[in-house]
Amino acid sequence: MSEWAAKRFWTAVDVVPAAEGYGVRLDERPLTTPRKAPLVVPTRELAEAVAAEWKAQEGRIRPETMPMTRAANTAIDNVAQNRTEVAAIIAQYGESDLLCYRAPHPPGLRAREAAAWDPLLDWAAAALAARLVAVEGVSFVPQPEDSLAALRERVGRFDPFGLTGLHDLVALSGSLVIGLAAAERARPLETLWEAACVDENWQIEHWGRDCEAEAHSAQRRQAFFDAARFLAMSGGAVQGNPVG
Repeated sequence: MSEWAAKRFWTAVDVVPAAEGYGVRLDERPLTTPRKAPLVVPTRELAEAVAAEWKAQEGRIRPETMPMTRAANTAIDNVAQNRTEVAAIIAQYGESDLLCYRAPHPPGLRAREAAAWDPLLDWAAAALAARLVAVEGVSFVPQPEDSLAALRERVGRFDPFGLTGLHDLVALSGSLVIGLAAAERARPLETLWEAACVDENWQIEHWGRDCEAEAHSAQRRQAFFDAARFLAMSGGAVQGNPVG
């Protein structure tokens, strides 16, 4: 028996003003989240992006082709209800940030990590007041508490939509510093993604390519760029209204 899948039932897709932003309407029916909350986003730009995804559906609805819709659903149904907890999960990445753990050898990899990662740690120290310590090896090393407090404060400024995008940027890269640099547009996205993949790319260069691994890496890269796009279009952070 074939698997049932929802199919397109609407003709028109419109963006409409809502009390706290903008909604999307399929014909005359307001779009809702999986938990039946109104799908209302903070900016027209993001609403237009969600609407474009629904307009592009033909026949069977394919959620995997709708990253803006999926992220908006997550922000409304999950993150908005658990903002403090989500912020804490994201900030915790700063305690063991990818950029702080360097390969002891070979020298070529060490040099490549330093070239990609040291400027980002310098940026975090200057822009975020969060100086993190880099060490060789993978054994956990505690970071300065004042730096971790600064990172928690910065993450706490993000609203649920911003946290949704930031969470994916951080989880996909393994680095809170990279995620915040992407959120604040401190470096080009491609540069940041390449920084997240220094070790992976080194292995590919020296041990050869794997088609399955490359396909997975391409999916992660696309998800990273989608998260940055979602965060930018949503407005991202709420200054002066941190969670505590």
